[in-house]
Amino acid sequence: MTVKCIIISDTHLEKEEIPPYLSELIEDYDLIIHAGDFSSPQFYRALESTGKLKAVHGNSDHTELKELLPEELVFEVEDVKIGVVHQGGLSVVDTTSIRYKALEMGVNVLIFGHLHRPIIEKSDVLLICPGSPNKPRMSDPSAVELVVDNGSVSTKLIEITGQSCSYVDFSRKLGEK
Repeated sequence: MTVKCIIISDTHLEKEEIPPYLSELIEDYDLIIHAGDFSSPQFYRALESTGKLKAVHGNSDHTELKELLPEELVFEVEDVKIGVVHQGGLSVVDTTSIRYKALEMGVNVLIFGHLHRPIIEKSDVLLICPGSPNKPRMSDPSAVELVVDNGSVSTKLIEITGQSCSYVDFSRKLGEK
């Protein structure tokens, strides 16, 4: 059986509904994995209402979400152990600490947020930071697709149309000159 997951994090939305650019994207997936920083309970409830959500709370989340959601989550999809945390990695260039966190949790895949910038790194574990679909840092808005097919895992970065980080916009303009 194939299970398609969309991974997002750091949405920081105060909305009671899922924005169209995300709604259209998530309808094609079996699971939505959110690595924290919804910001508001309203946006969490909008995603939760899909019946597809697996999530942890982030450092910027409302107190209600910090009480409702775990700090760490481990679940299985087709015999693949997946872990989710928010603040596992503190660097986009050194993933040593988050790799150790994955080993400590005993997972094959560790999903984390907080950086607002995408990372997909494979060693003895698969590390995934989806970036942010609407508040990126030093990147374009993004999400990550994770497909589990009979115990085999594949990933793909999904670029989302929207506002890029102002630094990225600035550097692109420099390249045009």
